[in-house]
Amino acid sequence: MFGRLDRYVLREVAVVWVAVTGVLLMILVSNQLARILGLAAERGFPQEVVLFLIGLTSLQNLAVIIPVATLLAVMMALGRLYHESEMAAMRACGMGPERLYLPVFAFAIVVALALSALAFDLGPSAYARAQEVRQAAIREAEFGRLEAGKFRSFAGGTAVFYAERADGDGTLHNVFLQRQVGDRVEVATAARAVHRIEEGGRLHLVILYDGERVEGVPGQADFRRLRFAEHGIPVRIPEPGEGRLRVGQMTTAALRASDSPEAAAELHWRIAQPVMVLTLALLAVPLSALRPREGRYARVALAILVYFVYSQLVASGQVWIEKGQLDPRLGLWWVHALVVAFALFLLHRQSPLQNLTWSRA
Repeated sequence: MFGRLDRYVLREVAVVWVAVTGVLLMILVSNQLARILGLAAERGFPQEVVLFLIGLTSLQNLAVIIPVATLLAVMMALGRLYHESEMAAMRACGMGPERLYLPVFAFAIVVALALSALAFDLGPSAYARAQEVRQAAIREAEFGRLEAGKFRSFAGGTAVFYAERADGDGTLHNVFLQRQVGDRVEVATAARAVHRIEEGGRLHLVILYDGERVEGVPGQADFRRLRFAEHGIPVRIPEPGEGRLRVGQMTTAALRASDSPEAAAELHWRIAQPVMVLTLALLAVPLSALRPREGRYARVALAILVYFVYSQLVASGQVWIEKGQLDPRLGLWWVHALVVAFALFLLHRQSPLQNLTWSRA
């Protein structure tokens, strides 16, 4: 089925695709890295959590960059063949531009299948897992063990804790704790304290010894002051709110079962990703054809412009479906049809000008 020239073109496209995908992934990951590191520094995430989030983010970014990487890879690989007159030699061997679709689509179908698994299964799982890890890391950083020598705000900013020093067994000395309960503010100082985490981390108990507590409403004179030998202050950590499950975290089966416009929009977006690989591969072949004396990368800017328009139409269609302005039965197929029509138009324009053959190389 594959001739020697077919395998040669397939190898060229695959090598360029790996390089382009790697570069684009590095660019996106570097942008995400700055955001994740900033969040980690602000929240105090441990190193392993940061690395795990970067890995999950990279997996999500792959679904975004693979379609444009396929377009650029095909154009750059075929552009080199045109620029270095290898395409002219292939035509002399009976391999016309339309025959290029055999190796190009063989590669695009494999990429589209891999992207389907990523878009329908791995991507949503990675997104859901990233949200879980991020929320768990935020909770752990906010409600982790109290440390001496620095102020610590927790419980949503309603409590502030400070201890001057700590013993090896975790006993804290010269403790200050301020907590707000409704309109009332409680300020407690103690000679020493012990911090305990119970109920699997859902309850933080600060036990103060030999101290004093002042409580009241700021601006009013009815403050109460008392001394204590032992005083426990519980801080119950709220369960992570379930809220509305984000459609990006939903499984594809759940999206199919849902009748909400948001679910329909997300489903069509997932379907669009592998379809974009095939349509862009179809478009890349006529778009990569260079005229004599044109530079090797002369059409790359045009390809990026076409992809930008294509992706914006897909994004706009997704928003229209979500808002109920576009029939979910139509989905985003009209966008893909426009790109296919444009590709066929370019092929039609090139066909009379070139001696296209279907003979096997």
